[in-house]
Amino acid sequence: MVIIDDNLDSLEMMQDALHEEGIEVHCFSEPEIGLDFIRKNRPQIVMTDLVMPVMDGIETLEHIMAFDPTIDVILMTAYYSTESAVEAIRKGATDYLDKPISLETLRDRVGKLARLHRARIHALDPDHAATNTNYFEGMVGNSPEMWQLYSKIQKVAPHYRTLLIRGATGTGKELVAQALHHLSATKEEFVPLNCSAVVETLFESELFGHLKGAFTGATDNKIGLFEHAHNGTLFLDEVGDMPLSTQAKLLRALQNQEVQPLGSLRARKVNVRVIAATHRDLRAMIQQGQFREDLFYRLSMVELEVPPLVERQGDIELLARSFLQKWAKQYGRFITDFTMRALLVLKRHNWPGNVRELENAIGHAAIMSAGPVIDASDLPQYLLQSASETQPAQSATIPSLADLEKELVIDALKKSRSNQSEAARILEISRDKLRYKMKKYGLV
Repeated sequence: MVIIDDNLDSLEMMQDALHEEGIEVHCFSEPEIGLDFIRKNRPQIVMTDLVMPVMDGIETLEHIMAFDPTIDVILMTAYYSTESAVEAIRKGATDYLDKPISLETLRDRVGKLARLHRARIHALDPDHAATNTNYFEGMVGNSPEMWQLYSKIQKVAPHYRTLLIRGATGTGKELVAQALHHLSATKEEFVPLNCSAVVETLFESELFGHLKGAFTGATDNKIGLFEHAHNGTLFLDEVGDMPLSTQAKLLRALQNQEVQPLGSLRARKVNVRVIAATHRDLRAMIQQGQFREDLFYRLSMVELEVPPLVERQGDIELLARSFLQKWAKQYGRFITDFTMRALLVLKRHNWPGNVRELENAIGHAAIMSAGPVIDASDLPQYLLQSASETQPAQSATIPSLADLEKELVIDALKKSRSNQSEAARILEISRDKLRYKMKKYGLV
């Protein structure tokens, strides 16, 4: 790790604190010398002060990003603002810390980056990727697409005030929102609202509250979700379904950080981080007059996109095993694994319903299975049909055992890098039997 700061006392303090955590630190008071060292040694993490003579932190960041964008750069400044933090992150910074930095914060942020780096390297190692489930704040996946998302969450979580999550239905947008909340500075509640489930006439009352007698049926005072989420996070799921009249009032609340309950003459200050999520194209809705452009830009200061399951095929087996543990425990069943044939059927499906569809399919199989291992026949029937339609066979029938067996042998050989002993172990057959099947299917 490298630290660049023209304040020698600050350098010494941070170096001592991180040495206690077992982190090797190289310190430089001049950015040019620090950059030379970084070019030659490519450290995992660089911390640099923002305001320095000759070359400031933004210039240092730009130089580092130009020759190695994989380096995690943390900017430090005594002049913190959310806007400048987000702008620095857009330029490639991993984090943005407010001076004076507490030793606890320093150890926590650097430690998280080091752990995330080790996990990312481990996940992308082909010798481990197929056998180890990786979790990040409740999310399962070790595909490159998910590690990019994890990295972005780690970067923006301490700084965002408003944020937009985009992704198809069933991809896990609420899990992303919960991760952002958990990794943010706030320790108060995470308050979710599904905008598609709220009656249009009750939206304002749900968000901002009301006083007794404010409208017919208002028999008591009610605190709105904005106040309920004070010093915490308000999650607006499917924000594209919010009516235009409420969008205008939401914009005012975000701009002023205050709400006015229905029937009240007095506004109330709130301190709330707002995360919005949608599966809809809000930019197209703006063109159609269905969503306010000013609200969109207020919400989308930072945007995150959750990849669909079809783009993260490598995570299907990890997710399936995770869901199997969940459903087996819930149903009180002793089910420990899948047959290779069942896994192949799962991998052939396009999963238009994404992770939620996969979870439901494994729940179905956990009920239907008669033994400790789930086979293809335990899966929903439509998955078998889907597998037959995606295989390169002449007929549109369910794939034959021979077709599946050949693919399983090919898959095992790929995973083992053509090591026949390892491939036989994966298939749970003898090496002689593997060689027989390789000859049978013309693989030797």
